Amino acid sequence: MTRCILDFESHPRLAGGLTADLLHPERLRWTPGQLAELTRRVAEELPGPLEGILRFDAERRWWARLALTDGVELWLLSWLPGQHTPPHDHGGAAGAFTVLQGRLTETYRSPGRPLRTRVHEAGAGIGFGLARTHQLTAGRAPSASVHAYSPPLLPMREYPSFADAPAEPPAAPPELVR
Repeated sequence: MTRCILDFESHPRLAGGLTADLLHPERLRWTPGQLAELTRRVAEELPGPLEGILRFDAERRWWARLALTDGVELWLLSWLPGQHTPPHDHGGAAGAFTVLQGRLTETYRSPGRPLRTRVHEAGAGIGFGLARTHQLTAGRAPSASVHAYSPPLLPMREYPSFADAPAEPPAAPPELVR
């Protein structure tokens, strides 16, 4: 028997903006394209409420969870110039992000492919499968981005360098595969 909760948690400042029509709490697995559409819509439709939540921290990147369902988690992240993630994957989750403001440079690799770099400007976004290892770095101005992952609650795995990332993508833990 599959358990599906038709409810979801959302950030209190977004309660009216994050609806079931947007978050699809009945959807247990999201594709990279669906995740990209979700982050794009949230960034386009809720810029005012997101700016009311957004904070910048000179010591570290800042983040806040915006929503959680059985199938997806949604986050808002901020970046000051020079702030970056280490190379990482998402532990077997598909993901997406859309830049809300500023610019993020993404260095990324999929198994068997060369290392590449792509710049994402405000309004731009991308969805990616579970095999992507990437690093995000802020541009010269404060930046913010909306991120989504499915399945939710899988831990990010960090690596000292891209050379240390596994050749094969991680599998989602069996208890999280629905």
